[in-house]
Amino acid sequence: MSVAEVYLEVMRKWLIPFSFIFIPFICFSQPHVNAHAHNDYEHKRPLFDALENGFVSIEADVHLVDGKLLVAHNNTNSSSGTLEELYLKPLDSIARLNDGRIYRGKDIIVLLMIDVKTNAKETFDALNGLLSKYKESINRRDHKGAFQVFISGNRAIDMIRNDPYHLAAIDGRPEDLDKGYSAEEMPVISENYKKIINWNGTGRPSKSDWNKLTELASKVHIENKKLRLWAIPDNENAWNVLLNAGVDLINTDRLKELDSFLKTKKL
Repeated sequence: MSVAEVYLEVMRKWLIPFSFIFIPFICFSQPHVNAHAHNDYEHKRPLFDALENGFVSIEADVHLVDGKLLVAHNNTNSSSGTLEELYLKPLDSIARLNDGRIYRGKDIIVLLMIDVKTNAKETFDALNGLLSKYKESINRRDHKGAFQVFISGNRAIDMIRNDPYHLAAIDGRPEDLDKGYSAEEMPVISENYKKIINWNGTGRPSKSDWNKLTELASKVHIENKKLRLWAIPDNENAWNVLLNAGVDLINTDRLKELDSFLKTKKL
């Protein structure tokens, strides 16, 4: 089944009748292992805009409201979609229709970062119950799936680590390095860019800033983890410098631009 057919099937199953009027014809880009879609839900087609541009890491901010896991940056409202509707059902459907992968023919596990905005323990408890519905498509320690969930923001670290089914992993911080977390339970180390350096993304960073970036990347890679920085200067010059310094996931809202940039890097 082609990616266009996969998309149409997912739309038919989950989004009809609301979107049948304007179902687009979509072709997923070649996947970019360095692409992280920040605040993905703010795009016109959450999840699918990211996949169309080849992103392999996708971020959703989640709030537990009256027992529902709603997706929104700061405050939810009546139009806020649910995590299940916007992400889990479509990803599960794509995996089932696409030989157990999100990108057909590519042995790549897509990352779904859930940034928890409400109480860590209560939200994870609700989330874990929801994830169990999709466990066959979720990558975990004893099962290779199509996508991996990892928890950022308010992290119930002990609950995540002690879950016997390992349905979610943890988004780490630099201070979590050297504490014995495996790459399976903490696949990514994330940090606010401005806590590392103050370079504004034009020209070249100072030698001191460059050393700070490369040293952090080296520490992360020693533990076989990926490095992501948020609040980065969101331009091509900065993307290039960060990649060369060893930053693994480029955090951006500019999906099409990063897709084009990474395609030129592969030429």
